[in-house]
Amino acid sequence: MSSSSSSSTNKYTGPNLNVTLTCPDCKLFPPDLIERFSEGDIICGQCGLVLSDRIVDTRSEWRTFQNDDKNSDDPSRVGEASNSLYDTEDLTTMISYTANPGGSGSKNNLNKIQQKSLVDKKNYALQAAYQRISELCNGYQLPKSVSDAAKHLYKAVRDDRLLKGKSQDAIMASTILLGCRRAEVPRTLEEIRALTNVPTKQIAKITRLIKKIIHSHLNSDDAAAAIVDETTNLTTHSAEDLIRRFCSHLGLNPIITNGSEYIARKCNELGILAGRSPTTIAATSIYLAAKVLGDTKLTQQQIRDKTGVSIGTIKNSYKILYEKARELVDPSWEEHGKVKWDNIPKS
Repeated sequence: MSSSSSSSTNKYTGPNLNVTLTCPDCKLFPPDLIERFSEGDIICGQCGLVLSDRIVDTRSEWRTFQNDDKNSDDPSRVGEASNSLYDTEDLTTMISYTANPGGSGSKNNLNKIQQKSLVDKKNYALQAAYQRISELCNGYQLPKSVSDAAKHLYKAVRDDRLLKGKSQDAIMASTILLGCRRAEVPRTLEEIRALTNVPTKQIAKITRLIKKIIHSHLNSDDAAAAIVDETTNLTTHSAEDLIRRFCSHLGLNPIITNGSEYIARKCNELGILAGRSPTTIAATSIYLAAKVLGDTKLTQQQIRDKTGVSIGTIKNSYKILYEKARELVDPSWEEHGKVKWDNIPKS
Protein backbone atom coordinates (compact mmCIF):
# COMPACT_ATOMS: atom_id res chain seq x y z
CA MET A 1 0.00 0.00 0.00
CA SER A 2 2.85 2.32 0.85
CA SER A 3 4.68 1.58 -2.40
CA SER A 4 1.65 2.42 -4.52
CA SER A 5 1.03 5.68 -2.70
CA SER A 6 4.65 6.70 -3.01
CA SER A 7 4.70 5.98 -6.76
CA SER A 8 1.60 8.09 -7.31
CA THR A 9 3.22 11.07 -5.63
CA ASN A 10 6.39 10.86 -7.71
CA LYS A 11 6.49 13.49 -10.45
CA TYR A 12 7.99 13.12 -13.91
CA THR A 13 11.45 14.62 -13.87
CA GLY A 14 12.45 13.95 -17.49
CA PRO A 15 12.94 16.51 -20.24
CA ASN A 16 10.02 18.71 -21.35
CA LEU A 17 9.01 17.38 -24.77
CA ASN A 18 6.38 20.05 -25.43
CA VAL A 19 7.23 22.19 -28.44
CA THR A 20 6.66 25.86 -27.68
CA LEU A 21 6.78 28.40 -30.47
CA THR A 22 8.53 31.55 -29.29
CA CYS A 23 9.89 34.63 -31.00
CA PRO A 24 13.69 34.37 -31.35
CA ASP A 25 14.00 38.16 -31.10
CA CYS A 26 11.66 39.02 -28.23
CA LYS A 27 12.03 35.69 -26.36
CA LEU A 28 8.89 36.34 -24.36
CA PHE A 29 7.39 33.48 -22.33
CA PRO A 30 4.58 32.81 -22.62
CA PRO A 31 4.88 34.08 -26.20
CA ASP A 32 2.57 36.75 -27.62
CA LEU A 33 1.44 35.09 -30.87
CA ILE A 34 -1.20 36.22 -33.35
CA GLU A 35 -2.75 33.82 -35.88
CA ARG A 36 -3.66 35.63 -39.09
CA PHE A 37 -5.79 33.10 -40.96
CA SER A 38 -6.42 35.47 -43.86
CA GLU A 39 -2.70 35.28 -44.75
CA GLY A 40 -2.05 31.88 -43.21
CA ASP A 41 0.69 33.23 -40.90
CA ILE A 42 1.58 33.18 -37.22
CA ILE A 43 3.31 36.40 -36.19
CA CYS A 44 4.81 37.82 -33.03
CA GLY A 45 2.52 40.36 -31.41
CA GLN A 46 5.47 42.41 -30.17
CA CYS A 47 7.76 42.81 -33.17
CA GLY A 48 5.65 41.45 -36.06
CA LEU A 49 8.12 38.71 -37.03
CA VAL A 50 6.50 35.90 -39.06
CA LEU A 51 7.12 32.71 -37.09
CA SER A 52 5.14 30.23 -39.24
CA ASP A 53 3.30 30.30 -42.55
CA ARG A 54 0.77 28.30 -44.52
CA ILE A 55 -1.22 27.38 -41.45
CA VAL A 56 -4.57 25.65 -41.88
CA ASP A 57 -7.69 27.40 -40.64
CA THR A 58 -9.43 24.86 -38.38
CA ARG A 59 -12.34 27.14 -37.53
CA SER A 60 -15.84 26.45 -38.82
CA GLU A 61 -16.27 27.31 -42.49
CA TRP A 62 -18.20 30.35 -43.63
CA ARG A 63 -21.64 29.64 -44.99
CA THR A 64 -23.53 31.62 -47.58
CA PHE A 65 -27.24 32.24 -47.13
CA GLN A 66 -29.68 33.89 -49.47
CA ASN A 67 -29.71 37.71 -49.24
CA ASP A 68 -26.61 37.69 -47.02
CA ASP A 69 -24.36 39.40 -49.55
CA LYS A 70 -25.76 42.91 -49.36
CA ASN A 71 -22.52 44.43 -50.62
CA SER A 72 -22.08 41.86 -53.40
CA ASP A 73 -19.33 40.18 -51.34
CA ASP A 74 -19.20 36.41 -51.50
CA PRO A 75 -17.76 35.04 -48.23
CA SER A 76 -17.38 31.57 -49.70
CA ARG A 77 -13.75 30.51 -50.07
CA VAL A 78 -14.46 27.53 -52.26
CA GLY A 79 -16.08 27.03 -55.65
CA GLU A 80 -19.32 25.29 -56.48
CA ALA A 81 -19.84 21.61 -55.80
CA SER A 82 -18.53 19.33 -58.52
CA ASN A 83 -21.04 18.64 -61.28
CA SER A 84 -21.12 15.10 -62.60
CA LEU A 85 -22.84 16.29 -65.78
CA TYR A 86 -19.57 17.68 -67.15
CA ASP A 87 -16.37 15.93 -68.18
CA THR A 88 -14.10 18.09 -66.00
CA GLU A 89 -14.24 19.77 -62.63
CA ASP A 90 -16.08 23.07 -62.42
CA LEU A 91 -13.01 25.00 -61.24
CA THR A 92 -11.32 26.16 -64.43
CA THR A 93 -9.31 29.11 -65.67
CA MET A 94 -10.80 31.35 -68.33
CA ILE A 95 -8.45 33.52 -70.41
CA SER A 96 -10.39 36.54 -71.61
CA TYR A 97 -10.05 38.14 -75.02
CA THR A 98 -8.98 41.78 -75.24
CA ALA A 99 -10.63 43.70 -78.07
CA ASN A 100 -8.56 46.80 -77.28
CA PRO A 101 -5.92 47.34 -80.03
CA GLY A 102 -3.39 48.13 -77.34
CA GLY A 103 -4.09 44.92 -75.47
CA SER A 104 -1.64 42.13 -74.85
CA GLY A 105 -1.01 40.00 -77.93
CA SER A 106 0.17 37.02 -75.88
CA LYS A 107 -3.05 37.16 -73.87
CA ASN A 108 -5.15 36.96 -77.01
CA ASN A 109 -3.03 34.10 -78.33
CA LEU A 110 -3.57 32.18 -75.11
CA ASN A 111 -7.30 32.80 -75.45
CA LYS A 112 -7.27 31.30 -78.97
CA ILE A 113 -5.36 28.26 -77.73
CA GLN A 114 -7.87 27.72 -74.95
CA GLN A 115 -10.78 28.00 -77.38
CA LYS A 116 -9.27 25.13 -79.36
CA SER A 117 -9.17 22.89 -76.30
CA LEU A 118 -11.13 19.71 -77.01
CA VAL A 119 -12.31 19.34 -73.42
CA ASP A 120 -13.65 22.89 -73.33
CA LYS A 121 -15.49 22.36 -76.62
CA LYS A 122 -17.14 19.22 -75.26
CA ASN A 123 -18.27 21.06 -72.17
CA TYR A 124 -19.62 23.94 -74.27
CA ALA A 125 -21.57 21.45 -76.40
CA LEU A 126 -22.90 19.71 -73.30
CA GLN A 127 -23.92 23.02 -71.78
CA ALA A 128 -25.86 23.95 -74.92
CA ALA A 129 -27.60 20.55 -74.94
CA TYR A 130 -28.46 20.79 -71.25
CA GLN A 131 -29.91 24.24 -71.79
CA ARG A 132 -32.10 22.91 -74.61
CA ILE A 133 -33.30 19.98 -72.45
CA SER A 134 -34.13 22.38 -69.61
CA GLU A 135 -36.07 24.64 -71.98
CA LEU A 136 -38.12 21.72 -73.29
CA CYS A 137 -38.88 20.39 -69.81
CA ASN A 138 -39.74 23.82 -68.43
CA GLY A 139 -41.98 24.56 -71.40
CA TYR A 140 -44.01 21.43 -70.62
CA GLN A 141 -43.87 22.02 -66.84
CA LEU A 142 -41.94 18.83 -66.18
CA PRO A 143 -40.24 18.55 -62.76
CA LYS A 144 -36.49 19.00 -62.29
CA SER A 145 -36.05 15.27 -61.65
CA VAL A 146 -37.06 14.60 -65.27
CA SER A 147 -34.62 17.20 -66.58
CA ASP A 148 -31.73 15.86 -64.47
CA ALA A 149 -32.35 12.26 -65.55
CA ALA A 150 -32.51 13.30 -69.22
CA LYS A 151 -29.20 15.16 -68.90
CA HIS A 152 -27.43 12.18 -67.32
CA LEU A 153 -28.66 9.93 -70.13
CA TYR A 154 -27.66 12.42 -72.81
CA LYS A 155 -24.12 12.68 -71.42
CA ALA A 156 -23.76 8.89 -71.31
CA VAL A 157 -24.83 8.23 -74.91
CA ARG A 158 -23.98 11.38 -76.87
CA ASP A 159 -20.73 10.05 -78.40
CA ASP A 160 -21.73 6.43 -78.97
CA ARG A 161 -21.30 5.09 -82.49
CA LEU A 162 -24.89 3.79 -82.59
CA LEU A 163 -26.14 7.38 -82.45
CA LYS A 164 -23.74 8.82 -85.00
CA GLY A 165 -25.68 10.88 -87.52
CA LYS A 166 -28.89 10.74 -85.48
CA SER A 167 -30.83 13.92 -84.87
CA GLN A 168 -29.90 15.70 -81.64
CA ASP A 169 -33.54 16.63 -81.15
CA ALA A 170 -34.50 12.96 -81.38
CA ILE A 171 -31.86 12.00 -78.82
CA MET A 172 -33.05 14.72 -76.44
CA ALA A 173 -36.68 13.68 -76.93
CA SER A 174 -35.82 10.07 -76.07
CA THR A 175 -33.87 11.04 -72.97
CA ILE A 176 -36.79 13.19 -71.80
CA LEU A 177 -39.17 10.25 -72.35
CA LEU A 178 -36.94 7.96 -70.27
CA GLY A 179 -36.59 10.70 -67.67
CA CYS A 180 -40.38 10.91 -67.40
CA ARG A 181 -40.63 7.17 -66.87
CA ARG A 182 -37.88 7.24 -64.26
CA ALA A 183 -39.58 10.07 -62.34
CA GLU A 184 -42.96 8.32 -62.75
CA VAL A 185 -44.36 11.33 -64.60
CA PRO A 186 -46.72 9.76 -67.17
CA ARG A 187 -46.21 11.20 -70.62
CA THR A 188 -47.14 9.48 -73.87
CA LEU A 189 -45.08 9.28 -77.03
CA GLU A 190 -47.58 11.59 -78.68
CA GLU A 191 -47.08 14.20 -75.97
CA ILE A 192 -43.29 14.02 -76.31
CA ARG A 193 -43.75 14.38 -80.09
CA ALA A 194 -45.84 17.51 -79.57
CA LEU A 195 -43.17 18.87 -77.25
CA THR A 196 -40.13 18.22 -79.45
CA ASN A 197 -41.63 17.98 -82.98
CA VAL A 198 -39.87 14.62 -83.43
CA PRO A 199 -41.93 11.76 -84.99
CA THR A 200 -43.05 9.11 -82.52
CA LYS A 201 -41.45 6.29 -84.52
CA GLN A 202 -38.10 8.04 -84.39
CA ILE A 203 -38.42 8.64 -80.64
CA ALA A 204 -39.24 4.97 -80.05
CA LYS A 205 -36.29 3.85 -82.18
CA ILE A 206 -33.78 6.13 -80.44
CA THR A 207 -35.15 5.09 -77.04
CA ARG A 208 -34.41 1.44 -77.81
CA LEU A 209 -30.89 2.37 -78.95
CA ILE A 210 -30.23 4.33 -75.76
CA LYS A 211 -31.27 1.37 -73.62
CA LYS A 212 -29.00 -0.89 -75.65
CA ILE A 213 -26.05 1.51 -75.26
CA ILE A 214 -26.48 1.86 -71.50
CA HIS A 215 -26.84 -1.88 -70.93
CA SER A 216 -23.67 -2.54 -72.94
CA HIS A 217 -21.69 -0.05 -70.81
CA LEU A 218 -23.16 -0.55 -67.36
CA ASN A 219 -19.95 0.44 -65.60
CA SER A 220 -19.27 3.57 -67.66
CA ASP A 221 -21.99 5.75 -66.17
CA ASP A 222 -23.62 4.49 -62.99
CA ALA A 223 -26.22 7.27 -62.93
CA ALA A 224 -27.41 6.55 -66.46
CA ALA A 225 -27.42 2.79 -65.81
CA ALA A 226 -29.58 3.28 -62.73
CA ILE A 227 -32.04 5.38 -64.72
CA VAL A 228 -32.37 2.75 -67.46
CA ASP A 229 -32.66 -0.07 -64.92
CA GLU A 230 -35.49 1.75 -63.17
CA THR A 231 -37.30 2.53 -66.42
CA THR A 232 -37.11 -1.15 -67.40
CA ASN A 233 -39.68 -1.87 -64.72
CA LEU A 234 -41.67 1.24 -65.70
CA THR A 235 -41.81 0.73 -69.44
CA THR A 236 -45.47 1.68 -69.49
CA HIS A 237 -48.00 3.56 -67.45
CA SER A 238 -51.59 2.72 -66.68
CA ALA A 239 -54.60 4.40 -68.25
CA GLU A 240 -55.54 5.80 -64.85
CA ASP A 241 -52.28 7.77 -64.79
CA LEU A 242 -53.31 9.56 -67.98
CA ILE A 243 -57.03 10.11 -67.48
CA ARG A 244 -56.90 12.95 -64.98
CA ARG A 245 -54.62 15.04 -67.19
CA PHE A 246 -56.64 14.28 -70.34
CA CYS A 247 -59.89 15.24 -68.59
CA SER A 248 -58.29 18.47 -67.43
CA HIS A 249 -57.32 19.30 -71.01
CA LEU A 250 -60.88 18.53 -72.13
CA GLY A 251 -62.41 20.70 -69.40
CA LEU A 252 -64.49 17.84 -67.96
CA ASN A 253 -65.96 17.98 -64.46
CA PRO A 254 -64.67 15.84 -61.56
CA ILE A 255 -67.64 13.46 -61.77
CA ILE A 256 -66.74 12.38 -65.31
CA THR A 257 -63.05 12.29 -64.40
CA ASN A 258 -63.67 9.92 -61.47
CA GLY A 259 -66.06 7.88 -63.61
CA SER A 260 -63.43 7.52 -66.34
CA GLU A 261 -60.88 6.29 -63.81
CA TYR A 262 -63.38 3.77 -62.46
CA ILE A 263 -64.12 2.41 -65.95
CA ALA A 264 -60.41 2.16 -66.78
CA ARG A 265 -59.78 0.32 -63.52
CA LYS A 266 -62.61 -2.15 -64.26
CA CYS A 267 -61.21 -2.71 -67.76
CA ASN A 268 -57.93 -3.71 -66.21
CA GLU A 269 -59.58 -6.02 -63.67
CA LEU A 270 -61.78 -7.76 -66.27
CA GLY A 271 -59.13 -7.89 -69.00
CA ILE A 272 -61.24 -5.82 -71.39
CA LEU A 273 -59.21 -4.07 -74.12
CA ALA A 274 -56.23 -6.22 -73.17
CA GLY A 275 -53.34 -5.51 -75.51
CA ARG A 276 -54.48 -1.95 -76.22
CA SER A 277 -52.20 0.92 -75.28
CA PRO A 278 -52.93 2.81 -72.04
CA THR A 279 -53.62 5.92 -74.11
CA THR A 280 -56.32 4.11 -76.10
CA ILE A 281 -57.92 2.72 -72.94
CA ALA A 282 -57.87 6.15 -71.32
CA ALA A 283 -59.42 7.88 -74.34
CA THR A 284 -62.17 5.26 -74.73
CA SER A 285 -62.94 5.22 -70.99
CA ILE A 286 -63.36 8.99 -71.02
CA TYR A 287 -65.76 8.81 -73.96
CA LEU A 288 -67.87 6.07 -72.35
CA ALA A 289 -67.94 7.79 -68.96
CA ALA A 290 -69.02 11.07 -70.54
CA LYS A 291 -71.92 9.42 -72.38
CA VAL A 292 -72.98 7.29 -69.40
CA LEU A 293 -73.00 10.32 -67.09
CA GLY A 294 -74.97 12.52 -69.49
CA ASP A 295 -72.37 14.65 -71.30
CA THR A 296 -73.79 14.81 -74.82
CA LYS A 297 -71.44 17.55 -76.08
CA LEU A 298 -68.13 15.68 -75.90
CA THR A 299 -67.14 14.29 -79.31
CA GLN A 300 -64.60 11.75 -80.45
CA GLN A 301 -62.93 14.52 -82.44
CA GLN A 302 -62.25 16.49 -79.24
CA ILE A 303 -60.81 13.43 -77.54
CA ARG A 304 -58.58 12.76 -80.53
CA ASP A 305 -57.24 16.32 -80.46
CA LYS A 306 -56.27 16.07 -76.78
CA THR A 307 -55.09 12.46 -76.56
CA GLY A 308 -53.67 11.80 -80.02
CA VAL A 309 -55.76 8.61 -80.43
CA SER A 310 -57.34 8.33 -83.87
CA ILE A 311 -61.12 8.39 -84.24
CA GLY A 312 -61.09 4.92 -85.81
CA THR A 313 -59.27 3.47 -82.80
CA ILE A 314 -61.69 5.15 -80.41
CA LYS A 315 -64.69 3.78 -82.32
CA ASN A 316 -63.37 0.21 -82.44
CA SER A 317 -62.50 0.22 -78.74
CA TYR A 318 -65.77 1.87 -77.78
CA LYS A 319 -67.77 -0.92 -79.47
CA ILE A 320 -66.09 -3.41 -77.15
CA LEU A 321 -66.76 -1.29 -74.07
CA TYR A 322 -70.38 -0.71 -75.09
CA GLU A 323 -71.04 -4.46 -75.09
CA LYS A 324 -69.64 -4.70 -71.55
CA ALA A 325 -70.99 -1.35 -70.35
CA ARG A 326 -73.19 -2.77 -67.56
CA GLU A 327 -70.17 -4.57 -66.09
CA LEU A 328 -68.05 -1.44 -66.24
CA VAL A 329 -70.52 1.00 -64.69
CA ASP A 330 -70.56 1.53 -60.94
CA PRO A 331 -73.90 0.22 -59.54
CA SER A 332 -74.20 3.32 -57.35
CA TRP A 333 -74.52 5.45 -60.48
CA GLU A 334 -77.74 3.66 -61.41
CA GLU A 335 -79.04 3.85 -57.85
CA HIS A 336 -78.69 7.63 -57.91
CA GLY A 337 -80.25 7.89 -61.36
CA LYS A 338 -77.10 9.17 -63.08
CA VAL A 339 -77.14 6.60 -65.89
CA LYS A 340 -79.44 7.02 -68.89
CA TRP A 341 -78.98 3.88 -70.95
CA ASP A 342 -81.28 5.08 -73.71
CA ASN A 343 -79.04 8.09 -74.40
CA ILE A 344 -75.81 6.12 -74.74
CA PRO A 345 -74.72 5.79 -78.41
CA LYS A 346 -73.75 2.40 -79.78
CA SER A 347 -70.71 3.73 -81.64
